[in-house]
Amino acid sequence: MCSFVAGVILRERIPAFERMLWRACRGNVFLRQAEIESPLEDPSSSDQVYKSVFIIFFQGDQLKTRVKKICEGFRATLYPCPEAPADRREMAMGVMTRIEDLNTNPLTFNVIIVIQCCHITSACVATQADAFLHPVLTINAHIQPLTSNIGWIWASFDVRRHLPFYPAVSCDAFQIVLGQTQDHRHRVLVAAAKNIKNWFVKVRKIKAIYHTLNLFNLDVTQKCLIAECWVPALDLETIQLALRRGTERSGSSVPPILNRMETIEAPPTYNRTNKFTSAFQHLIYAYGVATYREVNPAPYTIITFPFLFAVMFGDLGHGAIMAAFGFWMCYKEKPLQAKKIDSEIWNIFFGGRYIIFLMGLFSMYTGLIYNDIFSKSLNIFGSSWRNNYNATTLTNNTLLQLNPDSKDYTQIPYPFGVDPVWQIGMDNFHYDKFLIEYFKRRISVYVEFVPQIIFLTLLFFYMVLLMFIKWTTYGSSGEDHFGSEDPDIIASSGYCAPSILITFINMVLFKDTTEEQLRLRPKCPTEMYRGQMALQKVLVVIALLCVPVMLLGKPYYVMKQQKKRESQTHQPIEGAAENGTAAGAPVPSGHHDDDVTEVFIHQAIHTIEYVLGSVSHTASYLRLWALSLAHAQLAEVAWNMLLRKGLMSTGYEGGIILWAVFAGWAAISVAILVLMEGLSAFLHTLRLHWVEFQSKFYHGDGYLFQPFSFEAILDSAGQGEE
Repeated sequence: MCSFVAGVILRERIPAFERMLWRACRGNVFLRQAEIESPLEDPSSSDQVYKSVFIIFFQGDQLKTRVKKICEGFRATLYPCPEAPADRREMAMGVMTRIEDLNTNPLTFNVIIVIQCCHITSACVATQADAFLHPVLTINAHIQPLTSNIGWIWASFDVRRHLPFYPAVSCDAFQIVLGQTQDHRHRVLVAAAKNIKNWFVKVRKIKAIYHTLNLFNLDVTQKCLIAECWVPALDLETIQLALRRGTERSGSSVPPILNRMETIEAPPTYNRTNKFTSAFQHLIYAYGVATYREVNPAPYTIITFPFLFAVMFGDLGHGAIMAAFGFWMCYKEKPLQAKKIDSEIWNIFFGGRYIIFLMGLFSMYTGLIYNDIFSKSLNIFGSSWRNNYNATTLTNNTLLQLNPDSKDYTQIPYPFGVDPVWQIGMDNFHYDKFLIEYFKRRISVYVEFVPQIIFLTLLFFYMVLLMFIKWTTYGSSGEDHFGSEDPDIIASSGYCAPSILITFINMVLFKDTTEEQLRLRPKCPTEMYRGQMALQKVLVVIALLCVPVMLLGKPYYVMKQQKKRESQTHQPIEGAAENGTAAGAPVPSGHHDDDVTEVFIHQAIHTIEYVLGSVSHTASYLRLWALSLAHAQLAEVAWNMLLRKGLMSTGYEGGIILWAVFAGWAAISVAILVLMEGLSAFLHTLRLHWVEFQSKFYHGDGYLFQPFSFEAILDSAGQGEE
């Protein structure tokens, strides 16, 4: 005999409802439905909706369970319907009778009367109810004594005939019912509010678990679940222990099985991070996720990012403000996280709190190196320069020079950082401030990686060596040798120090500057060291020879491999048969043949981009000097235009002026010099890492490993609610 369920469902869900029943039950159910013409009121939204009534016939308890789950999923409302025909007729007659009563007596309704008394028996309650409802013609009273000695009386009467005789009693009864209902509802809601968060967490966790289990497949016996997933190799033992612990707690007799399988798919990338390294790792992810086993630039970025930022932002005072803000966010980390602030800007700052803290510390360090605090210098150790001009000379001249080879310089350098005398100079920024992948592609190492390293080393690393040679070879000759005509003293003085940039340009252009140097500086040597010109020509020639290797090496190798495979494909049929290959069948190839033309075009683009990028990216680091100069000049302008004038004010009016001027100077320092200049330096540092640094070796063509995590699920759900 067939069983059935009946109910109503939204009219627009009927087609999907039928398809789901057909697929889930494999056609073993019979569905009949009819549309309800009049709209019904939705109890949740109070909207008028159109619904359809349905009845589903099936056999067996399994189909019954499955059908009910599908009805719950489509939010269909099921109504109890007796299976016996006599019971169904009786229920139908009762429903019709109630409908007629509602239609004929619209003002007849049910009233709940609460009689609360101490230690009153059910008989006493019944007596009082009879006395109260004596004028009522039709009374249907049902008394249920509760544990708290409260009797509930359910009465149905015609209000139009009997309510006017007892107006006061009826109003009091209504007030009692409404008051106690409101109190009861308040107690229930207060009790529920205490556990609502825990309920939300449990429901979301259970929902996530079932969603993941729905991704599993059933085995042949329909008793076990099978799934394939990515797991970190270091966590295999931990996962096995968790599976065993789950089996023991559930009391299952079937042990879990965890096998490691081979696949041709590219694995996802998983980098273990903590609250300190996660911010730097997200900077790398913004550029691109590393492919599997590709080198991760994040460990280098932890040091290089705040350092390059500090080179452009170097100021002890501004760096201290930034470091204090970052330290405050790190120190108040847990309370600030508990507040769950919705501001997107605040979340960006808070997520990068450790980056901000390190950028502030490094900026303080470079500020000490530059000897710069709010555009002023700190004369901690005393300047190594002396003023030998008299007062008249200082007054009548706007530009004066100090000679390092005279008594103006004590020949003892400033112990740490830049000498404070640079602060009073007009050109106070004219001193120097400089700063295998292996994926089964061995040929790329030989014809791409090695020539690129040689090209960079012979040109740009040689330029770095020239800087150290200049710093160690040339310098002050001392006041004892001031005005000396000794060629050795002149050759090692700062007068003969060449420009590294001009020397490098002449090296690449093969330009001989011997005659020009002899004409401009006849007493200075033409070379920084013996054999410089010859060595530079050799280095440039070797570097240029690396270009055709990068351009033609890989296309030549691919062409050679294709010819080799073609010769193996056209081997004699007999030899193929001896090797186990069917006659006339092609020999299978290990991988797809690359088009030589496409490889050549790709290699040409890559080579041109690398050679030009090596020059342009190296020149791009000049932004370090440019941003540092701009930051220092803006700080100096803010000091001279505002705070300096306030400090020069006298009298009690000067105190008021200084107070107002200091407020404006502090606002400009924080808003422009710290926030805006900090953002500018941050973006330039990000560009130096993404374009100039990571583009040399980092591809970022992978995809991120996303493990099952309750924490991530709850965080995403909380953000969705906000």
